[in-house]
Parts: sequence; C-alpha cells; structure tokens
Amino acid sequence: MEQFNAKEQLSGVLGWMRAQMAACRGKTAVVGISGGKDSSVVAALCCEAYGKENVVGVLMPDGVQPDIDYSNGLVEVLGIRHYTVNIHAAVRGVLDELERNGVEPTRQTTVNLPSRVRMATLYAVAQSVESGIVINTSNLSEDWVGYCTIYGDSAGAFSPLGMYTTEEVIALGAALGLPERFLIKPPSDGLTGLTDEDNLGFSYHAVNEYVRTGRCDPAIQKQIDAKHRASRFKFRTLPVYHNGLPMALEEETDYYK
Repeated sequence: MEQFNAKEQLSGVLGWMRAQMAACRGKTAVVGISGGKDSSVVAALCCEAYGKENVVGVLMPDGVQPDIDYSNGLVEVLGIRHYTVNIHAAVRGVLDELERNGVEPTRQTTVNLPSRVRMATLYAVAQSVESGIVINTSNLSEDWVGYCTIYGDSAGAFSPLGMYTTEEVIALGAALGLPERFLIKPPSDGLTGLTDEDNLGFSYHAVNEYVRTGRCDPAIQKQIDAKHRASRFKFRTLPVYHNGLPMALEEETDYYK
C-alpha cells in the first residue's frame, strides 16, 4: 500500500471505464448499491467517468435490510437517480416453487439465490433505461479467493475494481472524496449475517499482503491458495466445444483487452 498512488490510478481507471462503455455502446451506468466500499467507490467512479446524470443506483434489500441507511446515504451524497427494488418476493417465490416440486433448497441455495436475483434485477433495470450497462463491483481481494457468486455479484459488463485490493479500493474512495463512513463499513454479503472475513476465516489484509508482496503466514497461505484454485472456474470464459468445422470469420479480440 505504501507504493499505491490513488490519484495517479484514477486517471487510468477512468479512461479505461470510458473506453469500455463506448465499446459496449452504452450510456447509463447501472450499479447495485449495498452501501459498502465497493459499490460506493464504483458508483463514485461512474459519476466521474460518465457524469452523475448518467448513473443509476439500484438498492435491493431482501425484505428488511437493517443497514440500508448506508445505501440511501450514498445515493444522496452522490446525487444520482436511484430505485429501490425489494427482492424478497422474487427470492421467496423461487424457493417456494422448488419446494412445491419436491426440491429441498440447501443452505448454499438460499445464500446464493439472492445474489443472482439481484443481478437479474440490475439487468432488468439496465434494459429499461437509456442504453444501460451493468457495472461489476467486485474487488481483487474477493475475486482472488472466489468470494463471489457466479452469475450473481461476479457478473456485469466490466469490472473497474477487479485488480484493486480492498485497501486500494478504500484509498481510491478517499481520493474521490467519499465520506469515510462508506469506506470503513465491515464488508458483509448481506445474506448470512456474518462479515466476509468471518466467512473466509482470515482477513482481507492477509490476502492483500500475499497478492502484492508474496508474504503470508504459511497456514493462511494454504487456505488462500486452496480457495483460489477451487474458484477459478468462476472467472473463466464459458468453455465452448471446438468441433473442427471451418470458420470463415475471426473473433475480434481487442474488445476484451
């Protein structure tokens, strides 16, 4: 972190975000707002990159969300258009239908389903506003150990924070002028009642040190490496069977850089 210059990084990431939005032929950035540092910083970056008039925040409580004041406060501070879509009925509807069909939802089902419903909701909003594009809010620390839901919070058109650690995200938020309360809120999935670090069994600081310096307590390193290896499938392009039939056209790869 001592070598991380947030202000220098902002110029690069904002330029990249504008290029990505242009490549998507989009105009309106659609961001899921949890009130935590990641969604707060992404929303603030979008305001800088595209203008706040082209940013839509979507608050998605699952029933009663005790900390929703953070989300409401963030959209108020940024002055962005926003919608609150309570996903509880949708989540409960799917679970009830599974049970009606004799499928007993597992704990993993009930934990991950809300994240996937939230992403479906973001895409519904994006397709209902002018040239809407869903922006991913994950960071490097979470992604490195696979702490995300495939087709849930791991989705989106592109990921501005995907190569920044949690501590670097906080530094970017401070450089953007975000109030501290949106940057220090303990990260939580909002689903299990536990913080991310409770669920992982180690701190994000340990992940950050390991990623940036290679240094880590051997016991924690073993856990991090195991989670990293087990979760790579979440970030690979969908495998496609190559059948050997001729292709007259070549894929344009520059878009993905």
